[in-house]
Amino acid sequence: MFITCYRIIILNIKNLLKRMIHFFNWDPWINISYSQEGEDMVLERIFENKKKGFYVDVGAHHPKRFSNTHLFYKKGWRGINIDAMPGSMKLFNKLRSRDINLEIGISNKKDNLKYYIFNETALNTFSKKQAQKINTQRNSYYIERIVNIDVNPLEKIIKKYANKKKIDFLNIDAEGLDLDILKSNNWSKYRPKIILVEILNNNLQEVQKNPVGRFMKKNNYILFAKQVNTFFFKDADISKIFKK
Repeated sequence: MFITCYRIIILNIKNLLKRMIHFFNWDPWINISYSQEGEDMVLERIFENKKKGFYVDVGAHHPKRFSNTHLFYKKGWRGINIDAMPGSMKLFNKLRSRDINLEIGISNKKDNLKYYIFNETALNTFSKKQAQKINTQRNSYYIERIVNIDVNPLEKIIKKYANKKKIDFLNIDAEGLDLDILKSNNWSKYRPKIILVEILNNNLQEVQKNPVGRFMKKNNYILFAKQVNTFFFKDADISKIFKK
């Protein structure tokens, strides 16, 4: 009798699990990505055995949506999230409390710049040229308002908040200001193992001639991978990438 009851219980549990899988459409082989174009899947492959790490995300936008860092936060990593959008860090402080969350702008020198805010905040930018291009070419997106924001060099921020940290990856998505941000770092002192930069309308061959590609090569970084509009550069010393 005990064996019969045991079998019934096991069968009920199996049936319940089947119904739950069907209801939630759960697939045990699925990989969950928070990135816009799967960038975090590439990063996970690179850092798959690294339980703890540190990232810097410039143009973080949202703690989860289009995030190249949230997957790593869930794994126990921590880092610095930076975005200039007024009020953006309230949600970061709630959902990413282990991180350092900074509501500031980054550029190649200390300044006060006009910040163009769109109805789709992922398109926000300090670049007037980029803002005008989006505003005229994409009918569904438009500038809602323009505000003035203080900006500082990346070197200053890293020195203040992560001076002794080994940065595993740096993510930059600044809608047209990416090169200025790269130029604002001290590359002899702060060298992330992997750098992600958004470069629109470029292929693997053309990026070598792009100002960002040339700048990375000059600072001893080599092109490593590509996901649609995001290019991955790695420190030329390959051993640093896989050092735990």
